[in-house]
Amino acid sequence: MRNFILGTDWGEDVDDAVAIRLLCRAHLAGEINLLGFGINTHTEYSAPSLYAFIKNEGVDLPIGVDKNCPKRDWENRYQPRLAKLTDKKDSDFEDAVRVYRRLIVEAQGKVEILEVGFLQVLAGAIASGPDDISPKTGMELFEEKVEKIWCMGGKWTADGEREFNLSYTPFACKSASYVCENCPVPITFLGWEIGARLLTGSAIKEGDILRDALIDWGTECGRESWDPMLCLLAVIGDEERAGYDVVRGTASVNPENGSNYFKRGEGKHLFVVKKLDDSYYINEIDKRVE
Repeated sequence: MRNFILGTDWGEDVDDAVAIRLLCRAHLAGEINLLGFGINTHTEYSAPSLYAFIKNEGVDLPIGVDKNCPKRDWENRYQPRLAKLTDKKDSDFEDAVRVYRRLIVEAQGKVEILEVGFLQVLAGAIASGPDDISPKTGMELFEEKVEKIWCMGGKWTADGEREFNLSYTPFACKSASYVCENCPVPITFLGWEIGARLLTGSAIKEGDILRDALIDWGTECGRESWDPMLCLLAVIGDEERAGYDVVRGTASVNPENGSNYFKRGEGKHLFVVKKLDDSYYINEIDKRVE
């Protein structure tokens, strides 16, 4: 069975919650083996609220937090309600790079990593040195144990575009650039243009913890579906079978401003282009999360 790790900017937007429900249900159904989570942003509510959410989904897996990321001062909309469901505190959770390293080392077989937020934890894991978890560097672990990266990031309609996950902070710009240049395994990018204006989660029943999160965010009629689309794509595991054409080549990101570029041709990167009507993707996601 395919092993997955998910990196998320949990709390910044609510499409992460829809995506994580999709992954948890795929895990419980035996479609995938979800190993754990890394949170690549940081507020006092981040890890406790994610812990409460996945426990409600019937999943109990490791959660790491980017301890090097400054705590955000953005508005916490749906996290506080969830955080009240547990006694866990931010300080109870391990550093996310250590969690990535341990999950990769302990996995039975290869690992695929899904990233639906900023890339500094992924970059940190690749750049990491030997430690008490393994005598191998992060680069060695990735070359040996990581099969593929699935990334919701970039805007691939033209060179020089900028997208939130790859450009929001200096950390985001530099880590995205580092990953594109140094990650030793293939990366499939699902760009902003894929999930924009494609709403999912609107039919979730009243009283559902995920509907409460959507309401708290202010999107009870559904949220644009960048992260759920990436996770659905990864669970299916084949771009064309999931309803996409692919463009192959080499991606790059400007480390100063996060603008993305793509050189078509031979390379270990690709981005996807929808080949089906939006209703297909909406229905596929909604039936997995309602």
